[in-house]
Amino acid sequence: MADDSRPVRIGVDVGGTFTDAALLVGDDLTTAKVPTTTPQNAGVLDGIREACAAAGIDPTDVDAFAHATTASVNALLERDGARTALVTTTGFRDVLEIGRQTRPSLYDLRAEKAPPLVPRRRRFEVDERATTGGTERAVDAEAVRDLADEIAASDAESVAVSLLHAYAHPENEAAVADVLREELSVPVSASHDVLPEFREFERTATTVADAYLTPELDAYLGRVVAGARDLGLPAPRVMRSNGGVADAATVRDSAVTTVLSGPAAGVVGAAAVAGGETLGGTEAGSGSAGGSAVTFDMGGTSSDVSLVRDGRVERTAETTIADVPIRTPTVDVETVGAGGGSIAWTDAGGAFRVGPESAGADPGPACYGKGGTEPTVTDADVLLGYIGPDAALGGDLSLDVDAAREALARLAEAADIDGAADLGGNVGSGNDGETADPLDAPTAAARGVYRVANATMARAIRSVTVERGRDPRDFDLVAFGGAGPMHAAALADRLEMDRVLVPGPAGVLSAYGLLAADETHDAARTVRLPLSDATAADLGDAFAALTDRVLDDVSDPAAARVERAADCRYAGQSFELTVDAGRGEGDGDDADGAADPAVDPDALAERFAAAHERAYGYRLDAGVEAVTLRVTATVDVEAPTVDRAGEADAERGSREVVFPDAGCVSATVYDRDALGPGEALDGPAVLAGTESTTVVPPAWGGRVRRDGTVVLERDAVEAGGERR
Repeated sequence: MADDSRPVRIGVDVGGTFTDAALLVGDDLTTAKVPTTTPQNAGVLDGIREACAAAGIDPTDVDAFAHATTASVNALLERDGARTALVTTTGFRDVLEIGRQTRPSLYDLRAEKAPPLVPRRRRFEVDERATTGGTERAVDAEAVRDLADEIAASDAESVAVSLLHAYAHPENEAAVADVLREELSVPVSASHDVLPEFREFERTATTVADAYLTPELDAYLGRVVAGARDLGLPAPRVMRSNGGVADAATVRDSAVTTVLSGPAAGVVGAAAVAGGETLGGTEAGSGSAGGSAVTFDMGGTSSDVSLVRDGRVERTAETTIADVPIRTPTVDVETVGAGGGSIAWTDAGGAFRVGPESAGADPGPACYGKGGTEPTVTDADVLLGYIGPDAALGGDLSLDVDAAREALARLAEAADIDGAADLGGNVGSGNDGETADPLDAPTAAARGVYRVANATMARAIRSVTVERGRDPRDFDLVAFGGAGPMHAAALADRLEMDRVLVPGPAGVLSAYGLLAADETHDAARTVRLPLSDATAADLGDAFAALTDRVLDDVSDPAAARVERAADCRYAGQSFELTVDAGRGEGDGDDADGAADPAVDPDALAERFAAAHERAYGYRLDAGVEAVTLRVTATVDVEAPTVDRAGEADAERGSREVVFPDAGCVSATVYDRDALGPGEALDGPAVLAGTESTTVVPPAWGGRVRRDGTVVLERDAVEAGGERR
């Protein structure tokens, strides 16, 4: 029974193929999945209507609305953002194009860099000069007005201003931006607002990206806000790349902070599953200590992998999207072009490849029956028996198994596959120990596609674990997205991970993560302060200024939790490590005195030395420099709680399923949505759900938590039949 005294909340996430909604009324969770539309805001409103109708409520009953969007990242990927002009210091017009002079492929003499977002004809120079010590030559306002006329003649739809050393002394840059805002009727992004940090190329590239994205995101959110108002919904809060939400008005002024909006929401939802008390974090055998997990989101277009350590989402200060470096706080996500809609093909040597090209939402995989003819990972999952012939794929979609078979038959022909023998023969046996029948050519091709897709995704997981000195066996694997739970156990086998968590709303976990996301605001500033010369007051004053900035942005400063960090390095190094600088003083701090506004420079230097030793195996007897200071203000939201009752009997028969290492076997089919708390599962099995399907291979088993999360464990059943 829903608790009517608790607020009604809805989260809506837009993906490449589907738009997902998660509606929470008390402890009752209702989900919906509708096709993504063009424009996207129409699908957002469709998802809200469908979820509310399924829950039996009116949209006007919703108290809070959170949204994750792909508007920004799509504009970068497709290079269809605003026509942008760049204004910079005389002599630095080509910083954006020169970059760091890194090559896309070191030994390929024909490799080309992606073109910058602003072509040279729309890069303008202004005569001014600032250094790290101060302003040496002020700007001429009349010259800037003349420059505004040139910009207007270039037909620019947005302007980025990035002057030399504006991170330290922004007076000239602020003057230029003010004049341009007076003279032009287009958005103006200034680097001292967007990224007050050193490194000219990254600061300029990030400011240009903000200007490039602002008109599109502003228009999109305007349509979402208007549509929400028409439905009687509150104005949306929007997920940003840092894993927190902010009101739409704030986000419309900082478009570059939304480039990883959707993936960030999924990681936040996965973190709740990995470590949240309600979701099993305190139950016996709930997983790795402290809620540490690899998050694995496999959608229709791509797969996103991230890390949660001790219940906290891993973040980074820099990422690269579509060859554009962006220095804003983001959830640390590794993305590969292998999703359910990724197209399978053969290279010149006849070997299988998967992605990065996708069939998208229209026409989609061949099995969607919407005219698609290219074989995809989803088509392979259908032929392997993971997705049943009667499965509903969201919206009005239903399976066309024959179309999937025809597409994979053409792939098998291109790869010269006659049957199972071409892929190593039948390497497994059926449930009774007898050798299973050989696979036909389309099914053998499907098995090959499944293996190649899994190998691609396993590399992504290794990149966030093994390549960073972490053992994947120390983490749980939280699998979600429409296709993630179908591939998760096979991935865990490859990586020798023992446990997989499949959340109840696995197919819409990014939408669910929006319900768990706190309000979060970040601020940073480069100071380049040698800690041997600094005092606690120096650091305290610098942090206080940043704290004031983030508290100005939060909805409730009295409830905000302030955290501080510093990017530090040894003198002479060209890279930094971020270390914790303690809690800041703010109205929202605990009454137990945990907040400490002072920062001891010696203690900060020691924290950096310890972090450097952990990361690189040594420390130096050298001075430590605090390069960039960072402050984050967080207003916590009430964690969502879900109770799922289940049904008396969730078993729905059996069907033949092909496993890469076990051949064709008979697997028990369960209704995923009918599984009740405490129910035990033994592989091979298929848990068919409304939004996603979970595959349990042989030698795997599982149990169901009270919120509907399925915990799968490798070799979960001992020889005596007792579950460990």
